[in-house]
Amino acid sequence: MGYPSGRSGTGAVSDPLWAGAPYPVLIADVEGTVLARNDAAGVLLPVATPGASLADAVPAWLASAHHALPSPGGGSGGAVDTASVGEIGESRFQARPSVREDGSVVWWLVDDTDHRMRDALRVERERAAFLTETSSALQSSLNLRRCMEVTAQLAAERLADSALVIAPARGRRLPVVTCVRGGIPTLSQDPVDPDGVPGLGEALRGFPPVPSRWIDPSSAPGWLVPEGFGEVGSIVITALPGHGVPAGALVLLRRSGTATFTEEEEAFARLFAARSGAAMSAARLYAEQHAITEILMRELLPPALHRISGVDFAGGYRPSADHERIGGDFYDVHPATVEGEASLVALGDVCGKGLEAAVLTGKIRNTLHALLPLADDHQRMLGLLNTALLNSHNTRFATLVLASAIRSGSSVDLKLTSAGHPHPLIIRGDGTVTDADTRGTLVGAMPDVFAHSASVTLAPGEACVLYTDGITEARGGPMGDAMFGEARLKRALAGCAGMPAEGIVEHVQMLVAQWLGNRRHDDMAVVVISAPRAPHPSTANGHTRDRYTA
Repeated sequence: MGYPSGRSGTGAVSDPLWAGAPYPVLIADVEGTVLARNDAAGVLLPVATPGASLADAVPAWLASAHHALPSPGGGSGGAVDTASVGEIGESRFQARPSVREDGSVVWWLVDDTDHRMRDALRVERERAAFLTETSSALQSSLNLRRCMEVTAQLAAERLADSALVIAPARGRRLPVVTCVRGGIPTLSQDPVDPDGVPGLGEALRGFPPVPSRWIDPSSAPGWLVPEGFGEVGSIVITALPGHGVPAGALVLLRRSGTATFTEEEEAFARLFAARSGAAMSAARLYAEQHAITEILMRELLPPALHRISGVDFAGGYRPSADHERIGGDFYDVHPATVEGEASLVALGDVCGKGLEAAVLTGKIRNTLHALLPLADDHQRMLGLLNTALLNSHNTRFATLVLASAIRSGSSVDLKLTSAGHPHPLIIRGDGTVTDADTRGTLVGAMPDVFAHSASVTLAPGEACVLYTDGITEARGGPMGDAMFGEARLKRALAGCAGMPAEGIVEHVQMLVAQWLGNRRHDDMAVVVISAPRAPHPSTANGHTRDRYTA
């Protein structure tokens, strides 16, 4: 049997170029019989000896590549513009063929393992960067719709030809954000059935995804496919996991004629969905908490006070620097429900500040409202309120001042009772400022409380000021650490003689704000009760709510 030129009778490659190649070289004829090999090929493929069949001596992918080469049609031969890739042992090789003049094929086997690892590392780095970009983009907003739009746009640009982000149904409508690659996300809310799409209903309920190979692209309903998208080639549907409950579902679409989703791509889509779902869940929780907070704020934020039954009321509230809207100071005004009875004012200061203190102020307000039939008996109201606080799980206490106000001719009669609270201040017509002679124990701390009430009559133009210690304890001034103090407050009020109630409140708040500057402070509340200078009918001169709260 003769050998092609360039070989010796031993079957070893005699051509110096092939014999000394640093990578394996294998020569086979048209029928797939091994003709020769170099030493490197002998080490890699010891069974591929001359005379052996490729089908028995080399991996199937290499044998198939050899038989798939075009039949020789004469000519001078040469390299073929094709390459096959496959595994030999634990390494990956590129097999590049070169056809010789006699039709035999020289297979150059190039170890591609390192290149594959570099490619894999590059892909992993790109995916890690994409997930980081996803997290950064989603964390910039706590708006649910914005999170859905960002998720759909990122998925359409990097994972598929089109992406849909579907939130749990609201009634019979399914919120869906759709984005085609290069397009703008759009929101629709249509009455569609998610269970009509294999795997979608399960994804919205948080179940593991259905493999894309189980989903027939031709079964996709019209609402799932964007207008003008064309024929769907493959679909991936995966859940968007949230905090304890599913945040929705992600649907990825690729057009027919493009590569179908691989298992690796589906696994990466689940990683992307996990980050997107967490952001959507956080946005939904924020929206729910914001709605709850807004409802609660309606009862906790300070209102504007008006004249009631011929008595002027005004109030002001400023939460501590640590909290923007609510705190532990509060005031209520309960108008008399029967003509001839007194309106009840309550101003208090709960230990602490912020949301926890605001919760206790709500409990105190509700308890006092329930005790309004006893409004003439301040001592009994304070005793029942004290019992209610001691029987609750709260460990906080509060100071409180009650004021019953009723118009008597041109004057206003007051009954004032302090429960551990700063004395109310009375502004007389001549500018004199005096303390109301009332004192008592704070509520919510001891089994029994006592209080001594004071009766005061306000002539036209005179006023009574109720305030919390956040005003007198405000630290500031030229040196920055001096308290505003009661003496300074009295001097400020002395200049308010004859001013309307609203003007007194604004004057006090302005002076304290100037004293503080930009420094931190506690909650501050002030209520002014005054007797109008001009006579007024005993009926209400304005419309207001039954309860006023700061």
